Amino acid sequence: MRTLLKHAMIVTMNEEGQVYSDGNLLFEDDRIVQAGAEPVDESTCDEVLDLTGKIILPGLVNTHVHTSQQLARGLADDVDLLTWLHDRIWPYESHMTEEDSYISTLFCAAEQIKAGVTAIAEPGGQFVSGMARAVEEAGIRAKLANSVMDCGEGLPKAWQRSTKEELERQEEDIRRFHGTAAGRVEVWFGVRTIFNATDDLLLGTKELADRYGVGIHMHVAEAKSEVDYVKERLGVQTVTHLKDLGFLGPNLLAAHTVWLTHEEVEMFRDYGVKVSHNPASAMRVLGFAKVPRMLREGICVAIGTDGAPTNNRMDMVDEMWVTSLIHKGWRLDPTVVKAQEILRMATANGAEALQDGALYGSLEPGKKADLIIINPDSVGMQPMHDPIANLVTSMHSTNVESTVCNGKWLMRDRKILTFDEEALIQEAKVRAESIRSRAGIRMPERFPVR
Repeated sequence: MRTLLKHAMIVTMNEEGQVYSDGNLLFEDDRIVQAGAEPVDESTCDEVLDLTGKIILPGLVNTHVHTSQQLARGLADDVDLLTWLHDRIWPYESHMTEEDSYISTLFCAAEQIKAGVTAIAEPGGQFVSGMARAVEEAGIRAKLANSVMDCGEGLPKAWQRSTKEELERQEEDIRRFHGTAAGRVEVWFGVRTIFNATDDLLLGTKELADRYGVGIHMHVAEAKSEVDYVKERLGVQTVTHLKDLGFLGPNLLAAHTVWLTHEEVEMFRDYGVKVSHNPASAMRVLGFAKVPRMLREGICVAIGTDGAPTNNRMDMVDEMWVTSLIHKGWRLDPTVVKAQEILRMATANGAEALQDGALYGSLEPGKKADLIIINPDSVGMQPMHDPIANLVTSMHSTNVESTVCNGKWLMRDRKILTFDEEALIQEAKVRAESIRSRAGIRMPERFPVR
């Protein structure tokens, strides 16, 4: 199947940052054949679409999203961190079934597809089996991981496992699901947080991830309470301890990374650690990550949404906009973290963070046909004096008209094609309430309901 998308603005996100104002993109099956200004013989194509006035971007990459928390949206607003964790999220997740995980992940995938996301990284959820089934059905790409903890206070009984048990179940998931869905599903090793990980777990995780050639996804230096805890216990902050253990490396995707010293930023640079910046989630209670400094140091910084109970909007388009604001604000410098940098964080850097820079993240011949079509003709996005800036600061997810992953149309003209979105919404509502009821979570009454 050869598909030609003609007369579009093509924002390639290649190393040269090439943009074609009137370009043609040709993909055959799952690969891009051509992306540029050169004409294409339409007689060789099975489908030709005239995209005059529209924009083609690489698919966005969400490098940190909790698929198992999608049905918990709104469950933990306006509460402190310990209430959020011990009274709401852990009880909720620990009462999920495999089928709940499948529906939650599929529901998450729906929101991702409609926001132009073609690849995600799950830092640790419930039932990789359910997640993998949903990802295969939805048609996106995913790096999936278990929620892994071998110590810590307040863990639900169902999650109280030994280090050996945690490592073994991850190996089993790699054997069963890694490379499935025509290679779109991969299994990584997860570590939830240093609060809940012994040094044995960290060392065992590093050894196995290196052996299998996969990534490690971990919340790192997320909260001030975390680095204070590690410093009190070990005399150093989180990242320094991970460096001393030999845990840092180019296959580590570190989420949040808010509480780093300048020296620890340099450690990330020296060890090739990748960073997932989650700006909206961080604004709840975590703080401001040193993203401008990380970018100056050449660290691969990507963007993620985090989970529905911490962000509520699992929308990478919104996340780019928030990124464009917060660093200028807290630095009092409107020149930092520019639009072109943010667009790269959401595309090419995202692919690199997921160890897939050679596969997708930019629109180039030979790469996977992972792309989105944007219709900028809306009152919220026009006029476009600076199209690159508009893509970051003015675009809404409703401007994403179509989403293609691996050469397959997942959404076309705002309609998801790989599953029934309306039926899924109804199923999600029922399951969300059922999980909350089983977990015994009581919500506060904000206003009297008659």
